[in-house]
Amino acid sequence: MTFPKRFSNLPEYAFPRLRKLLDAHVPGGDPIHMTIGEPRHPMPDFVAPILAANIAGFASYPPNDGTPALLAAISGWIKRRYGADVAENRLMALNGTREGLFNAALAVAPEQKNGQTPAVLMPNPFYQVYTVAAVTSGAEPVYVPATAATGHLPDYAALPAETLDRVTVAYLCSPANPQGAVASRDYWVALLALAEKHDFVIFADECYSDIWRTSPPVGLLQVAAEIGADPERVFAFHSLSKRSNLPGLRSGFVAGGPKGIAEIRKLRAFAGAPLPLPIQMVSQAAWEDEAHVIANRALYQAKFAAADQVFAGLQGFSVPEGGFFLWLPVEDGEQAALKLWRETGVRVLPGEYLSRDVGGQNPGRAYIRVALVAPIQEMQHGLIQLRDCLYR
Repeated sequence: MTFPKRFSNLPEYAFPRLRKLLDAHVPGGDPIHMTIGEPRHPMPDFVAPILAANIAGFASYPPNDGTPALLAAISGWIKRRYGADVAENRLMALNGTREGLFNAALAVAPEQKNGQTPAVLMPNPFYQVYTVAAVTSGAEPVYVPATAATGHLPDYAALPAETLDRVTVAYLCSPANPQGAVASRDYWVALLALAEKHDFVIFADECYSDIWRTSPPVGLLQVAAEIGADPERVFAFHSLSKRSNLPGLRSGFVAGGPKGIAEIRKLRAFAGAPLPLPIQMVSQAAWEDEAHVIANRALYQAKFAAADQVFAGLQGFSVPEGGFFLWLPVEDGEQAALKLWRETGVRVLPGEYLSRDVGGQNPGRAYIRVALVAPIQEMQHGLIQLRDCLYR
């Protein structure tokens, strides 16, 4: 049997790869899982009652694009959060943003650009769906270093003009996964200008936008509205997984220009999986409520304060601006993760599993990613063991 060659260069996904690295070894203590970014804070209290009240909705096919009430709730949240007016024809509900980040590339990225194979830009390290979206759409993934030297955000403008002229889509995650860096207003303005100059669109992955330390991250929709950018150049992806502790709900949205969203909706009508009606009802309530988001953010603030105490004085450590990961420097991420597991039972992710080798260099190799999702006492215990094992 013959399988498609376009996926032959994809490495094994990060978590099966991690299991192969660690699971043959006995943990050095009770396991503490700090690998996957799966929130473990309490769900909002309204989730169960709304599901129960709308349980009959599972017997009906749901509207593909989102109910009018859900889209209105999302539009209202965007206005409150970013001050941008985004009409409902510029929105679509998603079955989690990973699905949207993948399918949007198929819907809006052309098969050729200027008679050449198109290019899709992404930071390195990055969220792994960006690569498979690029490959499936027939584009060349271009991995751009997002290191300490560039503020842990990619410097797309430094690429050669001949590369930029082939670009159809540029992905950017802010706050960044895994480093927690936040794109400033000036960064977004410059990226919008670059997109206009070289005729590509921006996919802003803003799933961590409501988990921040000192001030709310500026968003692409906000900046685009302020400077009057072409809305067709802008696609923003948001999720309830992190802000509302609902990763299993698989609910998010994409906002863009009316033409681009129409193309995504068209593809979704053929091949997508719309959210069941009860989930759309819960999602509506979640986008309309901020009290649970504020409480959730306070829990993360306390966790980062605890992490700051544990790692006080550690060279290379800093509290990230957003998100819920630590991006910790080590000599070799795989060796560090294995040592930590065998000696303490703490489980972390090698940074190179989120990166690609480019020119013989992997910008994640000398890091581990640590997810601060466990209850604070468990998390603090895990961080102390990590510190004592790897840094003392």
